[in-house]
Amino acid sequence: MPAPPPESRFALRLAVFYAALFLAFGVQLPFFPLWLGAKGLDASLIGLVLSMPMVVRVIAIPLASHQADRRAALRATLVAATAATAAAYAVVGLMEGPLPIVLACAVAAAVYAPVMSLTDAYALRGLAAEGRAYGPVRLWGSAAFLLGMLGAGVAIDLMPARALIWLIVAGAALNALVALALAPLPAAKAAPPPRAAAPLLRQPLFLAVLMSAAAIQGSHAVYYGFSALEWTAAGFGGKTVAALWALGVIAEIALFAAQARLPRAVTPARLLLAGAAGGLLRWGVMALDPAAALLPALQLLHAASFGCTHLGALAFLARIAPAGHAARAQGYLSIALGLASAGAMSLSGALYAAYGAGAYAAMALMAAVGGAGALVAQRLDRGVAE
Repeated sequence: MPAPPPESRFALRLAVFYAALFLAFGVQLPFFPLWLGAKGLDASLIGLVLSMPMVVRVIAIPLASHQADRRAALRATLVAATAATAAAYAVVGLMEGPLPIVLACAVAAAVYAPVMSLTDAYALRGLAAEGRAYGPVRLWGSAAFLLGMLGAGVAIDLMPARALIWLIVAGAALNALVALALAPLPAAKAAPPPRAAAPLLRQPLFLAVLMSAAAIQGSHAVYYGFSALEWTAAGFGGKTVAALWALGVIAEIALFAAQARLPRAVTPARLLLAGAAGGLLRWGVMALDPAAALLPALQLLHAASFGCTHLGALAFLARIAPAGHAARAQGYLSIALGLASAGAMSLSGALYAAYGAGAYAAMALMAAVGGAGALVAQRLDRGVAE
């Protein structure tokens, strides 16, 4: 069989890396709160622990992304960050007591924080050089997320919740090994001096995109933090909880697979608007504590609330970011997402403890704010185009 062309090898290695990255994430995102609960933390402390990692990225991401851009070392930075992540989560698994867990999670978050934004910057640059769409490669990450989530759903029925952390550690270690196989990026022109990135933060369009994406993605806080706890308390088994999460990921995968075939009329601004509309509908209904029969349909809206928002924000950044500053542009987005999610996650613990499913009403409001930001971005984008 003839060897695949270089561009196919680049996309294949990137797809495998996304798969390894999201395999561990598929265990962590829905089931990490269960591990925290098994370690004796209450709802308010779980919200605090889940918000702490989102705060430390404000420092970690600018440092890593600046160095990656300045030294043209996206791949090397990813290798180092993934290795450090595996080691840090192993330490988390050994901690006992609220304070040690919070501190260990903060350290793990600091080394993990740049991974996602650097990966997207690496992917967008390499795939653009080959004329490839982002979605069909990124979908393998979503597929692996689904696999990890389903595997954890089975595991939670077979093993103590306190052991789930070691599944996360194993996935992080696999991710670090796969990072070593990432292909080098094509040579690029010398990056401008660091001060050239400053005007980016003064562009109204860029700021509107950040605000819109951050509000919509932040509106997932109650879902990410407490849906597994709520559904297990309602009598759903681990497999059922995993299946509900799986429906959302399957819808997300379908959207990513279709990205290259979306009509030109589906602009980045319209993707953000679709994300806001999906979030408003999804969380508005969830706030009413809907019957179990409605949950599958609401989970399919994940393609809009998460998927459309993600693709819309990345499409905007790919066009706006100056040459040589892709990692920093992705870093700014990640910081904005982290701050919004941290604020929402911090509040979600108290809201959920006080109102139960009614906490989703605040998330619907966040999605509406994101929709307003998308409308502003749409108007500003038309002004730029004119």
